[in-house]
Amino acid sequence: MAENSFDIVVVGGGPGGYVAAIRAAQLGMKTAVVEREHLGGICLNWGCIPTKALLRTSEINHLLHSLDQYGFSAKEVSFDLAKVVKRSRQVAAQLNAGVKGLLKKNKVTVFDGHGRLAGKAKVAVTKDGKSVADLAAGHIVLATGARARTLPGIEPDGKLIWTYKEAMIPESMPKSLIVVGSGAIGVEFASFYRDMGAEVTIVEVMDRILPVEDEEISAFARKSFERQGMKIMTSATVTAVQKNSGSVTAMVKANGKETRLSADRIILAVGIVGNVENIGLEGTKVRVEKSHVVTDPYLRTDEPGVYAIGDLVGPPWLAHKASHEGVVCVEKIAGLNDVHPIDTKNIPGCTYCRPQIASVGLTEAQAKANGREIRVGRFPYIGNGKAIALGEPEGLVKTVFDAKTGELLGAHMIGAEVTELIQGYTIAKTLETTEAELIHTIFPHPTLSEMMHESVLDAWKRAIHF
Repeated sequence: MAENSFDIVVVGGGPGGYVAAIRAAQLGMKTAVVEREHLGGICLNWGCIPTKALLRTSEINHLLHSLDQYGFSAKEVSFDLAKVVKRSRQVAAQLNAGVKGLLKKNKVTVFDGHGRLAGKAKVAVTKDGKSVADLAAGHIVLATGARARTLPGIEPDGKLIWTYKEAMIPESMPKSLIVVGSGAIGVEFASFYRDMGAEVTIVEVMDRILPVEDEEISAFARKSFERQGMKIMTSATVTAVQKNSGSVTAMVKANGKETRLSADRIILAVGIVGNVENIGLEGTKVRVEKSHVVTDPYLRTDEPGVYAIGDLVGPPWLAHKASHEGVVCVEKIAGLNDVHPIDTKNIPGCTYCRPQIASVGLTEAQAKANGREIRVGRFPYIGNGKAIALGEPEGLVKTVFDAKTGELLGAHMIGAEVTELIQGYTIAKTLETTEAELIHTIFPHPTLSEMMHESVLDAWKRAIHF
């Protein structure tokens, strides 16, 4: 068993943990990462990255069945599911190896095992019940992430009731699916399986799908999904599930009525639970609320020398937020003078369904609830030359401004490639840009980004092309 002393030890090697470790090493700290499973965490290995590989496949499948509009024809279009899954796993493996290389390049020591606080400034590392190392560090960053939330009576069994993990590696393509939950994870899987040919029903407990998005975008998405053939039930709850031989039957209560739904599989996508267990929080001053660790704006817990980042702490639970928290946390530890706490209103959210959805800042309803006098601009994809040329005329760009100051309060988009476009508005918000700078910015033609300009112009009744 090794004994090691470090300046900083990061428990967890996900997008928050490994980034924190690399930044610490760049700042001259002797750094270690403890990871029990996969470097890169859930995001890289079982989340953000492999799901995007799957969604790229389903996008191609959709295009192959829409060739006529582009002047092509094809016969007997089919796919090999095993190869689809294999490619997704290869993409994850490639990036996992990349993270290992980055940590090695930055001289970060990696311990393979489960890390646990073991007294002041101590971390015990074990593997399969055996001690691997005792680590000492003045600063310990907890980045243990989160896991899928389950519902009583609908516990995943890996066969008929899936979490995101089983949904990424199906052995056969189900003909029908019930997706419980319509957040980003739920609608991404709904989109993938629908475009691969499955019948999909979404069951959402709230009164609309994608409940964290602007209401107008949620409504647009619902209409789009329903046109694709999805069935959507809102204000609905799964009250019971019966497992059959190779299928499931779910009782769904909606608007006072119970409906019996049958499908090959159920996917649970009802949020996450922080991994706060078995990491040695007992006997410390670290506070936990609703399964997540409480921190201050610089990611410090109430226990001196212990910090927490990523999905282990508060929302939004996004990989890019975790990475940025890792940097903020470590730079504050290092004593840098220009460290700024994260403003969650400037964190973009992206959902990679078809059509894509992206947003940053306040929704129209939130801005009004904050007592703001607002101006709202909109521009539809059908008014954009590049969107029509691409064969992607379905979408909307919406911007929300403070009517008095011109401050950009929020931006909400649905349509092709909005997950790439949103960074323009994110930069604008970070720079505290007003409508004046955006109006005077020259956007290239022909691009989808022109809609961003037109939406701003529309808020001031100046849109040219609509």
